[in-house]
Amino acid sequence: MKEYASDKIRNVAVLSHDGAGKTAVVESLLFVCGAIDAVGTGQDNKHIMDFEPEEIKRNVTIQLGIAPCEWEGYKLNFLDTPGYSEFCGEVRAALRASDGILLVVSAESGVEIDTERAWDYGVELQLPRMVYINKMDAEKANFFDTLEKMRAAFGKSIMPLQIPIGEGTDFRGIIDVCKMIAWEWKNGKQEEIKVPPEYMSKAREVREMCMEAAAEGDDSLLEKYLEGEELTLEELRHGLRQGMLTGRVCPVMCGSAIRHIGTAELLGRLIRYMPDASQKIMMGTDKKTGEPVMVYPNKPFTGFVFKTLIDPFSGKLSYIRIFSGELKEGDKLYNVTQDKEEKFGKMFTLIGKKQLPLAKAVAGDIIVIPKLSNARTGDTFAAAEFPVEYDSVRFPAPLHTIAMVPEKKGEDEKLMSALSRISEEDPTCQVEKDPEGRQLLVRCMGDVHLDHIINKMERKYGVTAILQDVYIPYRETIRGSITMEGKHKKQSGGHGQFGHVFLKIEPLTDGNEFEFVDAVFGGAVPKQYIPAVEKGVKETLQKGLIAGYPMINVKVTLTDGSYHPVDSSEMAFKVAASIALKKAVPEAKPVLLEPIYTVDVVIPEEYMGDVMGDFSGRRGRILGMEHHRNREGIIVVKAQVPLSEMKGYVTALRSMTQGKGTFNMVFFDYEEVPKKTTDEIISDYITSKEE
Repeated sequence: MKEYASDKIRNVAVLSHDGAGKTAVVESLLFVCGAIDAVGTGQDNKHIMDFEPEEIKRNVTIQLGIAPCEWEGYKLNFLDTPGYSEFCGEVRAALRASDGILLVVSAESGVEIDTERAWDYGVELQLPRMVYINKMDAEKANFFDTLEKMRAAFGKSIMPLQIPIGEGTDFRGIIDVCKMIAWEWKNGKQEEIKVPPEYMSKAREVREMCMEAAAEGDDSLLEKYLEGEELTLEELRHGLRQGMLTGRVCPVMCGSAIRHIGTAELLGRLIRYMPDASQKIMMGTDKKTGEPVMVYPNKPFTGFVFKTLIDPFSGKLSYIRIFSGELKEGDKLYNVTQDKEEKFGKMFTLIGKKQLPLAKAVAGDIIVIPKLSNARTGDTFAAAEFPVEYDSVRFPAPLHTIAMVPEKKGEDEKLMSALSRISEEDPTCQVEKDPEGRQLLVRCMGDVHLDHIINKMERKYGVTAILQDVYIPYRETIRGSITMEGKHKKQSGGHGQFGHVFLKIEPLTDGNEFEFVDAVFGGAVPKQYIPAVEKGVKETLQKGLIAGYPMINVKVTLTDGSYHPVDSSEMAFKVAASIALKKAVPEAKPVLLEPIYTVDVVIPEEYMGDVMGDFSGRRGRILGMEHHRNREGIIVVKAQVPLSEMKGYVTALRSMTQGKGTFNMVFFDYEEVPKKTTDEIISDYITSKEE
């Protein structure tokens, strides 16, 4: 692949709802450009871009892939992304490397939830958007119905530059409303024809809409348009491009990816309307001064690691978008984020898993460098004299949590190592050890994501795991006060053991979890043994006294005691303190507490009743609801729910809202567990101790 200047590079993330044919569109683009010799189909599961075993098995894209191609003197870097919402972390990564979005919509299904989500990403990140209505040859294809649904969802920025000739089995061509010419496909061959008379009226109507949209992007064009003059083709294109770059216009194309109808025309429009990489200006931070820095493409080298791929055999691959300067084989790489210098031997680009070597890359290009030992997703590389750092990718927080243990004994380290590598590849998979519950916790985006993690773990790293329910960190406390004696006396020849204390325990209401007070007078318990008493109290409370959970919000006062000049020791007083507590707690009205979380659920308004009803079944308290500040028809339901009742909520919410609901949750406080639930927990604890 030859070298291209920055203004000849286009970086386009291809997004869609699952099943819209996004990967087929990417492969059709590659095929028409001559970058690949053949394309796969969903039926045979042989897509060039979807080559991982899990992708072939499910016939879906799971990880983002880069797909460069050359067309009429330009280089286009396509980033093929997953359509399924649980892999949205890959979409987030792709958007960091992209300058625009190609949104693929099915002519049969129209606007779906992940179509809306993809659109929202573009709005949030202020990325120009273009739509390709695919599957025009599908049985129930309906171009204008799909167009109206998009307008209803996304507003009047939706602007068709083409209309189809026929639909479904009758689909045979495309009309370019800007040039007012048409192309017809017969036996796989394209032929330019005049606009069929029966389509002339509609084509003129759509062209007038384009003219108006183009005029609004430029004052001189608007003046000419209002005076009744017709814009030239170049003026029309200029106005539409300005409108797209500002987000006022979203051009719409159409065709059939599997028959390559409209693909060449799509390539031309992507080159014409998508931003060129030489215009990309980034905001970074000077690592030395902490000051913000505007980074232009002509500045010294900077690059950002937006994706990491780890293979047990070929090692780590770092996907890097170059934002400024250039990089050549043999150059030194300075990792600004980690303040380390890295050595690299080669760089290349990828089509699927096929490597295409590169000797040099310039600002705007996307490259892959293998075996950078320290590099991680989110790291910034830069020239040593220009130590600029970019913000990391803002990945969605994983809310589905499960505990794992290795299926085979002795493979704990192997399991941890495999999960650590997977989480390095995929930041939406987070791994941590819970010291209290003694569990290895895996946080992910949902059941499908979890299944993918388990399959990858077994296939790549040869380790299998058993899933367990997550430990709920209950707490114990007391509601009453009492003073109790604890005496430890033991004589077994020689020095014995003697410790004697009186402890008062009472609820602590000042917000602190524990307080110990020494109220002994007259040396009844010598000063050197007081710390041992406190230590015995803390250790006993930490182990729990009714169900094995730490006891909190307790004040313990040492009021009296006695000692033996020979037999007393620190250990004896520790034991005496433990005895006193074990006798006192059952008399001090002990209760069990559970963690309560504040949950914010973002949903379309029509699902409000279902979500609120579901929370009632989860022992939740509805705090209220409010309209989303940025999205019409979207509300935020606020509730407080016990953590134990949130198991499986990701899947439940997705089912209730047809995938349109999202949520986040933060710890609120501990509250008393209902008596029936308390009895069950205590019974389970006693049974486990007996076993």
